[in-house]
Formats: sequence, C-alpha cells, structure tokens
Amino acid sequence: MEHGEAFRNEVRAWLEANLPESLKGRGWPSGPDLALWRQRMGDRGFACPSWPKEYGGGGLSAAEIRILQDEMRRLRAPASVAGFGVSMLGPVLLEFGNDAQKREHLPGVIYGRVSWCQGYSEPGAGSDLASLQTRAVRDGDEYVINGQKIWTSGAQNADWIFCLVRTDPDAPKHDGISFVLFDLRSPGVEIQPIPLISGASSFCQVFFQDVRVPARNLIGRENGGWTIAKRLLQHERTMLSGGMGGGTGAPARAVTGDLAAFRSAGSLGDIAKRYVGARDERIADAILRDQVAQVELDALCYRLTNRRSAESAKAGQGPGHTASMFKLYASEMNKRRQELTISILGSQGLGWEGNAFDPFERASTRQWLRSKGNSIEGGTSEVQLNVIAKRVLGLPD
Repeated sequence: MEHGEAFRNEVRAWLEANLPESLKGRGWPSGPDLALWRQRMGDRGFACPSWPKEYGGGGLSAAEIRILQDEMRRLRAPASVAGFGVSMLGPVLLEFGNDAQKREHLPGVIYGRVSWCQGYSEPGAGSDLASLQTRAVRDGDEYVINGQKIWTSGAQNADWIFCLVRTDPDAPKHDGISFVLFDLRSPGVEIQPIPLISGASSFCQVFFQDVRVPARNLIGRENGGWTIAKRLLQHERTMLSGGMGGGTGAPARAVTGDLAAFRSAGSLGDIAKRYVGARDERIADAILRDQVAQVELDALCYRLTNRRSAESAKAGQGPGHTASMFKLYASEMNKRRQELTISILGSQGLGWEGNAFDPFERASTRQWLRSKGNSIEGGTSEVQLNVIAKRVLGLPD
C-alpha cells in the first residue's frame, strides 16, 4: 500500500472516531464539544498540521495536508482553531521567534486557549503603515508603550495583540520599528469597538497609556520589526484571499443566527433559481444565467490557480509577493459576487430587520455591505497593484 493511501485510511479512521457529531457541518464551531475537539486535534497535530512537531504541529507534508483537508471536507469537519494566531502570528513566530517564544505562545494558538489581534494601522498610518507613531521606550527589562491603533479586528474579544511600535523616532521611518507581543489585559489598555455600516462591530480602536511590556516579548531585534511586518502582511493577504468566497466579517449580534442561513443557502445558481425561477432545471433568465456562470467559473479558476501556486512553491517557503495578486483578485471577486446576489434578490436584498425578510435575506444585505471593506483591509487594492507591478511584474518605479 502506498504511503498516501495508508495515510488517508489512517486520517479517515481517526476523524470518524474523534469528530463529535454535534460539530459536523459547523463552519464556525461552538458548544461544549468544541473544547474536546480542540484538545483532540491539538494532541494529534492536526490543528496546525504544517507546523513542526516540536512546537505542537503535525509536521505534515503538503501532500499529507491535502489528504487531511479532503477527509475533513468529506466528514464536514470544522477546523478546531482559526484566526490571526493560526494564519499570521504562528507562521511569523516560527520564522522569527526564538525557541522560548515559540514554546510560550504556540500551544495557546494550537489549542485555542489564546486569541490574537493585530496592532498595525493608526489614524495617521494606514496604507503608509511605516509612518506609525505608537512609541515604545525601553525601561530596564520592559518597554513602556503609548499610542493608538485603529481598525483592530476582533480586539474586543482578543486576549493578546501583536503590535508594531516605534522604538527609534530618529531613524528613517522603516528602520525604527519593532514587533512586540503583549497581553490586552495589561493596565493602560483601552478598547473601543467601531460600529460598521453592515451592522457589525468587528473593528476597534485601541489606546495604550504607559502600558508596560516585558522586553522578552520583542520578536526579532529591536528596530528590525519592518521585515517581520512585511512578512506577516503576506500571510495576512493569503488568509484574506482564502476567506472571501462568501464574504468576511460576522453580522451584528442581533442577527448572528442569520449567518447560518446565509452559509447554507447553496450556490449562486441555487439562489437564482429560488428568486428568479428555473426552466428545464436551468436559471430561467439567460442573461442572469451567463452572469452566474461567469462568477462561478472565475471562482473555480481562482481556487485552482491558488492551489497551483501553493504546490509550485518550494518546500518550507512561505507566501511571497504573489499573495498581493491573490488578495486583489479575491477582494474584487467577492464584491462582484455579493453585488450579483443582491441583484438576484431584488427588493428582498434590501432587508435589514423585520418579518418581511427571511434570515438569508437579512444576512445577504449585511454581507454585501461588508464586502466593500475587502478592497481596503489588509492593504488597499491600490497598494496591492503597486506590489504586483514592482515585485511580481518587475516594472520600473
């Protein structure tokens, strides 16, 4: 028996024996069985399968990870952990952190015990991130941090933050930045959610006033944070480009239950048949049929191109500048998909509350509004175009 077949049989048997029935088909798992699922997946190394075994990962090859993903999809098994710790901080710590930092922080990610948020953007430093002004001054074995971050996703629910701070105000702006980690329960941290047009409040302002952070939480060298920041942005863009198929961001608390209806509504074709009608098992409107087919074909081509890019990358090599290409395309593709969904729904796509609109319709309105942020978050589409022009196509400045 070939290794791939043997490994598939092993994974299939393990998943069938260990996946709680209550979590099948749960895109965002919750409930009492989630802790059990996280413990089992973490112990088996399947929570973060590509990470080294010595830090709690599975140490799996790319081929083995694809088999694991195939079998999890077959059983409709959700990931046990997700978020910034898995997709962004973990890979950066593995590349730039020291052994003590990895052993301290990675288990909390793998078992879902610690959630993370990202302290990058500031009121005066968005697309020009290197202009950030949050200060960190060394005081013995600690840094004292003062400043403000904005558009900090999920800060109100996070435990820790990975944060860019200025440690040398006299150096050129890219050279005086450091990358630090600290507990959001530290004295001097204030978090204020920012309501969005979609009805969500997933972004926050975070204020730091004389926050004391142990110097051991500096990742890499002092004033060497810009290199780490750029690497993390590549991981972020990869994460965002993989999560835009159905929109990103949770709806307002009052309609959180509507999200399940949104995610289970089926394909664009199914939605079109429901609202426009079908003829001979096809969407009745020929023009709409063409529009739906184009969006679905574009999404298929995108997924295949993304997979081909991942498979052609050298073993152990993280995301490169092509992450900007995927992030740009995913942003525009998701906005187009949500626009078409609202067009299909017609007046039912304008629902916000009340019994005149069902849960799917209310969630669709919010997802449509939320999708407008795709071309801003993680670096604007204009920034991605600049990266693609310079780093992918090699065009002159």
